[in-house]
Amino acid sequence: MTALDLSSPVAVVGTGTMGQGIAQVALVAGHPVRLYDAVAGRAREAADAIAARLDRLVEKKRLTGAERDAARSRLAPAGSLADLAGCALVVEAVVERLDVKQELFRALEDVVGDACLLATNTSSLSVTAVGGALRVPGRLVGLHFFNPAPLLPLVEVVSGSATDPASAARAYETARAWGKTPVACADTPGFVVNRIARPFYAEAFAVFEEQGADPATIDAVLRESGGFRMGAFELTDLIGQDVNESVTHSVWRSFFQDVRFAPSLAQRRLVESGRLGRKSGQGWYDYRDGAERPRPHTAGPAGAPASVVVEGDLGPAAELVELIGEAGIEVRAEDGGSTGQVVLPGGGRLRLTDGRTSVETGGVVHFDLALDYRRAARIALAPGATTPPHALAEATGLFQALGKEVSVVGDVPGMIVARTVARIVDLAYDAVDRRVASAADVDTAMRLGVNYPLGPVEWGRRLGLRWVYELLGELRELDPSGRHAPSLALHRHTHVSDAGEGTPS
Repeated sequence: MTALDLSSPVAVVGTGTMGQGIAQVALVAGHPVRLYDAVAGRAREAADAIAARLDRLVEKKRLTGAERDAARSRLAPAGSLADLAGCALVVEAVVERLDVKQELFRALEDVVGDACLLATNTSSLSVTAVGGALRVPGRLVGLHFFNPAPLLPLVEVVSGSATDPASAARAYETARAWGKTPVACADTPGFVVNRIARPFYAEAFAVFEEQGADPATIDAVLRESGGFRMGAFELTDLIGQDVNESVTHSVWRSFFQDVRFAPSLAQRRLVESGRLGRKSGQGWYDYRDGAERPRPHTAGPAGAPASVVVEGDLGPAAELVELIGEAGIEVRAEDGGSTGQVVLPGGGRLRLTDGRTSVETGGVVHFDLALDYRRAARIALAPGATTPPHALAEATGLFQALGKEVSVVGDVPGMIVARTVARIVDLAYDAVDRRVASAADVDTAMRLGVNYPLGPVEWGRRLGLRWVYELLGELRELDPSGRHAPSLALHRHTHVSDAGEGTPS
């Protein structure tokens, strides 16, 4: 199946920010584009706004003057739906209400030919339900662009239960011809990105609710240790707390209130108070004029130990052994038990978090997962109530000697990065096994859609699925609600991985 010919007219219904962005993408790709909005005058305003953005692209030398003029000549506002007759593709970007979208597509079926491809840009509704009222539901497909559509490369191409495979293939190839990176996915709540991304927010909010750390510290650890572009609190402030919470509620309800997708009470209170983030001036952080951004908790200087003993295998943190030696600290390796650890001169023990609390592991100091321990700028440490002060001081000094800032957080199981990444990996493997999308498309979607430093399937391979599975198992013991319970998919793949047999595709 090939992409739509560039001579084929494309229509966009709904001329808000997303509708304008999609129209600009199709226009710059070379299609004639027609704009329609139910509110009189909005289509003309949108056309003028797109023309102004084309001017800016010329100023930035991303378009030539001739290309801009040609694009402008292909752009036309439509006075009525009847003006969309003859279009080969109609993309709707109207309000997220099922009844409104169904009514629109029923009206479009009376206007366009049976060969016209219909697409919904819904981010939270069922594509199957949107197409359920259509005479020819097989031609409806989801084309979920990410905002801003002209800049972000990802497009989720969603097949509803009735979507004709040829329609999905045509939509996929058209998105690719427009310079986008499409991923094919099934019609499941949240599709790929909004389904798998839920733990990134949920676990950060849970650590905050459990009094593990403040938002600024959690965000700093996610960025500087986990490698994420933004922390969960600053990102939801940017998205809008009401928007982010609405997506969470939609996915949670659509999964019949599955506890794995449960919303946050702390975020609910924030929304109820009107603190919606940047757009309202206050969210988790204060954006009003003169407001000072809170700083993450950072430990004061501590003395580095002269030597340490490394017992056993540190697992995903194994590269720390080399870094400690490079810092001029004597390292002596000894055989250990099943749990690898660093023994400090004063007898304190330092372990990578495994989902247990420091209290139940005899007062050890846990440290958090890092995407790359060599490049990480910050490490979180979690002592327990029985941890000797000198053990925490020596652990702090050790990481400071490696050039890291140290944040001391509460004794929460799984800490911050580890529990977040483990749950994201679990949902990714679950999605692959349920054929929501291929492993390659899942990784592409999460890297391009939400800027994750690694695709979660690849992340799981690097960490070792056994480590992920066991960490979640420990978390499940402490949280019997089932939110952290490893999926059946992760169970299967962990045992396959243990046997050295293949990976999901």
